[in-house]
Amino acid sequence: MRPDTLVKQTAMDSKKELPVKIFSTAPQSVDGPQDTYLERVVEAAKWSEAAGCTGMLVYTDNGIVDAWLVAQIVIENTQTLCPLVATQPVYMHPYSVAKMVTSFAYLYKRKIYLNMVAGGFKTDLLALCDDTPHDKRYDRILEYTTIIKELLAGSSPVTLSGGFYRVENLRLKPALPSHLLPGIFLSGSSEAGMKTARALGATAVEYPNPAEEYEANSRVDNDAGIRIGIIADETEQGAWQIAHERFPPDPKGQIAHKLAMKVSDSVWHKQLSSLDQEIGGASSPYWLWPFKNYKTFCPYLVGSYERVSAELAKYVKAGFVNFILDIPAEKRDLKAAGIVFEQAVKRA
Repeated sequence: MRPDTLVKQTAMDSKKELPVKIFSTAPQSVDGPQDTYLERVVEAAKWSEAAGCTGMLVYTDNGIVDAWLVAQIVIENTQTLCPLVATQPVYMHPYSVAKMVTSFAYLYKRKIYLNMVAGGFKTDLLALCDDTPHDKRYDRILEYTTIIKELLAGSSPVTLSGGFYRVENLRLKPALPSHLLPGIFLSGSSEAGMKTARALGATAVEYPNPAEEYEANSRVDNDAGIRIGIIADETEQGAWQIAHERFPPDPKGQIAHKLAMKVSDSVWHKQLSSLDQEIGGASSPYWLWPFKNYKTFCPYLVGSYERVSAELAKYVKAGFVNFILDIPAEKRDLKAAGIVFEQAVKRA
């Protein structure tokens, strides 16, 4: 079967057959000209839906356009794709988040996923006079997300008096239909993050180590997820050619990465930075070169369809069922992802 034919079949059948959920990531407004940004978001959303993705992650930080407005663009230009909206407590009150979720449901009858952001760029937080320590930010996320969940459940007025938020007899209108309750994702790379994810019943998302470091079902929680980039082709040589052309050496990026490592209190950032697998190649498809050149914030898997699917199968066997892919550079990225995920599930 030709790869294009296989991808079309995957796009049609993946939601019924694949026991994993695949999310792409929306382009960022800082990564290209303003005049084409709207077009790039629409294009990536359509690629993602055609490839059978469940949803699309939309980033948030001080330097890019509002994530909720981008989510609306995604919804208005697709039929089934669900935005996974990065949600930062310092930007919005929890009632405002719940109101956005139920408003999208009311207007578009579409489910929203929430990616709860405890930290982010430290300079962004300090610019907003937020110097809350790392673990305390997860205490805040717990209160914040609890209010959102209880408001969306709608069974009774919400009253909570915590260390960060207070609400009393708060109701949400319009009510949210139960089948459109949002999926909730949260970083599980730190002990504090994993503890909070479990307390909330949220999907814990990791920036993974090489797959061989995970023993099957040894420590991964139910419904766990990972952030990963994929560059795959029919041959190893073809995949690595694409990878090296897309991510050439960047001395300025390498300096920016080292500076970010010095000021970041992010556990996952330090964990990935400590790994010494920049090049990948014959020994492993796991590749950190884009991360260490400050071009992306996740590891990559690079290689032939067979090689990458074999590596992905190890993650699936370990218990990971949610996969958030990097921003697609072109349509073929998501076509290739459709091929390797279908093969990986068969292997697993």
